[in-house]
Amino acid sequence: MSCNCNCSGPKSDLSLLKDVLDRYAGERGSLIAILQKAQEIYGYLPKDVMYHIAEKIGSTPAEVMGVATFYSQFRLTPIGKYLIMSCQGTACHVNGSERISAAISAYLGIENGQTTEDGLFTLEHVACLGCCSLAPVIMINGEAHGNLTPESVINILKDIRKKEGVEA
Repeated sequence: MSCNCNCSGPKSDLSLLKDVLDRYAGERGSLIAILQKAQEIYGYLPKDVMYHIAEKIGSTPAEVMGVATFYSQFRLTPIGKYLIMSCQGTACHVNGSERISAAISAYLGIENGQTTEDGLFTLEHVACLGCCSLAPVIMINGEAHGNLTPESVINILKDIRKKEGVEA
């Protein structure tokens, strides 16, 4: 079946969703779980995937997109290879998280919610990472980096670029 969503760009491999859709077939209230699994598979929720989910669960694309846009856990655009979550909680704020975020933004040339042109980094401000004793803290692909200074966070990013073979 084809997507009638007027999506641009490459089409998603919808066969990757078969097991997820089979698992939740006929289960009322399973849309959020299906969207979570779809995001795990694709890294975000492509429009053609959401249309496919709607078709398979007997819902409307508007309902599926409504849920996907309501909850902040869902991403509608691809993220970089390295997701930088910058804590903006109270402990981090008091200890200079604004300076850390500003250093990241200046070095990478992106703001909150954006991805670098090379697709390597995405910056996302989050309310709290639960690592208050490490404030200010960021998490990169699940690894916490704490007690940061603007200089130390830049060094972390430079090390990643070096590891990826990209000029720092």
